Amino acid sequence: MTGLGRAAIFAALFLFCAVPVWAQDITLTSRDGRVELTGTLSGFDGEFYRLQTEYGELTVDGSGVTCSGPGCPNLQDFVAEVHMSGSATMGAVLMPALIDAFGRRTGHTITREDIDASHFVYLLTRQDTGKIVARFGFRATNTDEGFADLLADEADIVMALREIRPEERINAREAGMSDLTGINRSRVLALDAVVPVVAPANPVKGISPLQLAQVFAGRITNWQDLGGPDAPIELHLPDEGSGLSQAIFDQVMAPVQLSLTDGIKRHALPSQIADAVARDPLSLGITSYAERRNTQVLTLGGTCGFALDAARRTIKTEDYPLTAPMFLYFPARRLPLIAREFLAFTRGPDAQNVIRRAGFVDQAPEEIKIESQGNRFANAIASAGGETSLEELQRMTATLSPMARLTTSFRFEAGSIRLDAQSRSNVQQLARALEQGTYDARQLRFVGFSDGQGAAKANRDIALRRAEAVRRAVIAAAVTVNLDRVDLTVDAYGEAMPMACDDTAWGRQVNRRVEVWVR
Repeated sequence: MTGLGRAAIFAALFLFCAVPVWAQDITLTSRDGRVELTGTLSGFDGEFYRLQTEYGELTVDGSGVTCSGPGCPNLQDFVAEVHMSGSATMGAVLMPALIDAFGRRTGHTITREDIDASHFVYLLTRQDTGKIVARFGFRATNTDEGFADLLADEADIVMALREIRPEERINAREAGMSDLTGINRSRVLALDAVVPVVAPANPVKGISPLQLAQVFAGRITNWQDLGGPDAPIELHLPDEGSGLSQAIFDQVMAPVQLSLTDGIKRHALPSQIADAVARDPLSLGITSYAERRNTQVLTLGGTCGFALDAARRTIKTEDYPLTAPMFLYFPARRLPLIAREFLAFTRGPDAQNVIRRAGFVDQAPEEIKIESQGNRFANAIASAGGETSLEELQRMTATLSPMARLTTSFRFEAGSIRLDAQSRSNVQQLARALEQGTYDARQLRFVGFSDGQGAAKANRDIALRRAEAVRRAVIAAAVTVNLDRVDLTVDAYGEAMPMACDDTAWGRQVNRRVEVWVR
């Protein structure tokens, strides 16, 4: 191909990524000629037209109309177009890996065309015919830009390293995109975590969540206060506009109402934080678990003696308190069939393998036997308060010992009975497994736990109600499940098995949970 020809293709692809391709006037006429709609074509998925008219946006079945006008798509050689915008981290590694795996599974050749530093396109070509069937266009910048593109109708899917903000949720609803926190409007694609990292030569091995916040607020400035040398602490974080930076603020600083200090060194990519910290023994950074590289991840500890390490299993169960889900958000409109097939693929076992190989934490449920759960039960006995009776501890041990814990856990938003984002996604994951018969002829027990604030009996009652609420949510989502083939029960032990110290908001959040046990 000549340089001029390649330049022309790149220019066309840039226009594809930068502005809506469809924004041209068309007229749709019913087969009998009695009904005619004129407006601006917002999209076509190969089956349905989306048309902006004087009556608002309408979705029209293409089989019942004919199209006239300069914007009409070619029905014979239709190429599905999907626009994705948002997190550079997801766009750089995870999404390309998933698209490549999807292409191999579905008989497509995948070709990547780079346009500029943030725009690129994946072309899916059928191997049997050589015809291009889909263009997946990416604008990989940050989460803020992803939501802005969605609201401007310049993106179909947002890649986000944080939950949607309340104002973004309101704006999307007002724009006719429905509630983006609702069922089938978002999903957790993979899991990551926010981790404090130091150089391997740094003698400090652990830090409490409160100390971590105080360091980045400028309240603690010397390593000596953390058990290290008498030297100032150099701080590193992601760029302010990134979704990871916003997730760090939400999870580390906001719970204790502290603001970030000045003078923090910022980095465009999480990997750059790890590289900078690894070179400097006096540095402390917060980055993603997947991009920790050659650094040493600090253990999160507390005054009561509990220690929480970031690991694939503790991130998947949310036992590690700074879990950072990676989201996809999409509005209430039809996507092209191949896009829907791709999204379905991302939930399957092949995609979970891709996610693991890419360095992130997958969501495939795992069963953890009692002997593989470390010292959880020993901690439960050692930490039991005066109101937790020996009989209750014995009941818990006798009930759960013959069972295995699923890595699928459920936790709640702070100060709310609403499940957090990862747990809402877990409801759908578990519901699909039930529909597929994964747990037929087995017992699933939803077990509620609480923090230690308040009376033990009241805490157990609250935990039991939460366990029942999760059970109802899973059953409601599992529309086709045969409940005669699986035994779904509930139980609760309140504050009997804490995972973290109750003296911080982080610890109490971790302790308030519903686990799933299976036999």
